[in-house]
Amino acid sequence: MTHMLKYTFSLFLLFSVLGVSAQQELKVEKADTVKAPLTVKPTQQRYGLRVGIDLHRLSRSFYYDGFKGLEVVGDYRLTKKWYAAAELGNVNFNKDDDQLNYTTKGSYLKVGFDYNAYENWLDMENMIYIGFRYGFSTFNQRLNSYTIYQNTDISSSDDVSNYFDDVTINEARDYSGLSAHWLEVVGGVKAELFSNLYLGFSVRLNSLLSNKKPADFDNLYIPGFNRTYDGSFGVGFNYTLSYFIPLYKKKEVQEKKPEAKPKN
Repeated sequence: MTHMLKYTFSLFLLFSVLGVSAQQELKVEKADTVKAPLTVKPTQQRYGLRVGIDLHRLSRSFYYDGFKGLEVVGDYRLTKKWYAAAELGNVNFNKDDDQLNYTTKGSYLKVGFDYNAYENWLDMENMIYIGFRYGFSTFNQRLNSYTIYQNTDISSSDDVSNYFDDVTINEARDYSGLSAHWLEVVGGVKAELFSNLYLGFSVRLNSLLSNKKPADFDNLYIPGFNRTYDGSFGVGFNYTLSYFIPLYKKKEVQEKKPEAKPKN
């Protein structure tokens, strides 16, 4: 009986020691398991020049008789997110409404930057961007004709509607050496259709900084700025088709999510 008790006590003591030892090993294993540092994967990012044309102005030259224009667009990638951008164009625009018929001819240049807010996957190069431009235009205006209201004598007539007559003045007036400066806020997208070929769309809000205009006439339309509203506000948009010319590649570091990795 005494030997049986000793044997039982020895087994109990052995299992207790083994249990404590296993718990200590488990704690050590958990302590040794730490998060591995961020791993990085270098990728090749392409840098170069993208040039194209504005499809809106080009197509409008065919379906609208009073408009002839062409705009060349371009951007150059500076960093992973920032691009230098520019637009260069020429416009011949004729407007004929109820009171005025005028023609504007001139050229313009816009320069600025775009920031790509879109996170591309792998080697994709699409853009959802915001940006700004400084615009400058030189142009001429020709006032072809204008209509004025002239009082008439109604003493011999009871019809009050004949009190005013529309008189059209066809004497043309030319105004040259005009110019304008403005700022633009731009928002747009560019998506790759095929290899290196991109389709884009952008909208613009314009605000005039300065505007050299004739003494007896206003600049109702400014090349590059488009129609003026309240004398200083304008809007615009374009559809672009452009081609990317890669010049060089630059390694970029792409972060990966941390993974649990045991220490050796």
